[in-house]
Amino acid sequence: MQEIINSDKVFREKLENLPDFEFNTKVAGVFDDMVSRSVPFYDELQRMTSELAGNYAQFGTNVYDLGCSTGTTMLLMDKTIQDGIKFIGIDDSEEMIIKCKEKLDNFKLNRDIELQMADFTKKVPVENASVVAMVLVLQFIRPIHRLDIVRKIYNGMVKNGVFIFIEKILAEQKSFNREYIDYYYDFKRRNNYSELEISQKREALENVLIPYKTSENITMLQDAGFKEVEVFFRWYNFTGIIAKKL
Repeated sequence: MQEIINSDKVFREKLENLPDFEFNTKVAGVFDDMVSRSVPFYDELQRMTSELAGNYAQFGTNVYDLGCSTGTTMLLMDKTIQDGIKFIGIDDSEEMIIKCKEKLDNFKLNRDIELQMADFTKKVPVENASVVAMVLVLQFIRPIHRLDIVRKIYNGMVKNGVFIFIEKILAEQKSFNREYIDYYYDFKRRNNYSELEISQKREALENVLIPYKTSENITMLQDAGFKEVEVFFRWYNFTGIIAKKL
């Protein structure tokens, strides 16, 4: 069943007193278009995530999508992960959970799926997990909470389970950072975002999305307990990392 995707026009008109970005009803309604036009190789990142998940998911365990948004990651993982494995999608936005339920119902997956609301700064309800995916989520959580969240993810995972982690990042060297950002905005222009849309979203995200360097993310994963950590994707200021619990 094909889903109708609404076009992202959230920042198309000039907004006075621009508020901080939030995953509200307006954003949830156009999120799939927004993220596909705003994240380089988004479809490939999702495909890689589902491919890796299919390789590491263990029968009788749980697979988590933390910050599940509209459920795209779970839809794709359903194609690569064997039956007998429960999916649990968690998000702190009620609007996103509603949209996720609508999408999953639309595709009628033949699998045990549970959706929950949770604020990860207060609770990380991960248990018996062989795969935990966190796609473009941790970057929106205040840095003071991140290591604690990743530790709780690690503690809730089974042996040989993996944490698949995709983030927007800072370059290791400041001299390259500006160039990478410029290339990123060129990418958004190629996807038909106007200068006004680009500038307004940048301002709305300024105090909300706080990226780390790749090295800082790897150190955080290691400090949480993960012994094997590997970068599997990189495009200028976006990266994908997989970490295994031994």
